[in-house]
Amino acid sequence: MNPDARATIFAKIDAATSQLKTKAEKPDYDASVTVSAARLGESADQDAFIRNLSAVHGRFIGDVFSLAEFLKKQNRTTGYCDPALMDVIGSELAGLGLTVGTSYQRECYDDYEFGITRAAGAIAESGTIILDDETTSHRLAALSPWVHVAVIPAGLIHRTIPDAIAALGDSPNVTWCTGPSKTADVEGILIEGVHGPGEQIAMIL
Repeated sequence: MNPDARATIFAKIDAATSQLKTKAEKPDYDASVTVSAARLGESADQDAFIRNLSAVHGRFIGDVFSLAEFLKKQNRTTGYCDPALMDVIGSELAGLGLTVGTSYQRECYDDYEFGITRAAGAIAESGTIILDDETTSHRLAALSPWVHVAVIPAGLIHRTIPDAIAALGDSPNVTWCTGPSKTADVEGILIEGVHGPGEQIAMIL
């Protein structure tokens, strides 16, 4: 493409979307009627999150040794780890025989069998993992490998969906992952792992 034509196209796109750079106000709604109390019960937030994550076919793994064993059984032994997690997770996995790198090369996305990234939080009510551009070191590393491991700070598990909405920050891109990627577009048959990870794992630190 002609460089001048490219610049013209992107200038037009930027002009057309400039009005979208200010976020709209969140709509008012009655939070009391949107919460699924049955999915929470009397459980603590972390326990409810783990239970509801399992209900949407996600997987909770509590320690690095168990994660290494799972990855080996799945024959997913080469992957990416957020540099901020290398000391506590990546180097431990490497010591257990896996190949772990901290630099994600976009053009080599097929080479990464797992990706380990930080999450911005989680939602107990729905078993949802929250990713955003401010805490996730590389968005493609969270969405492209077959196995994604989201590492969630223990203090950032929101009890309900309205709680998580109220806590949305200023990140321009926020992704809520509720279990592995899935679609039922073809004849209503549910298929997992189509548009993203086929295994969504959560670890809590």
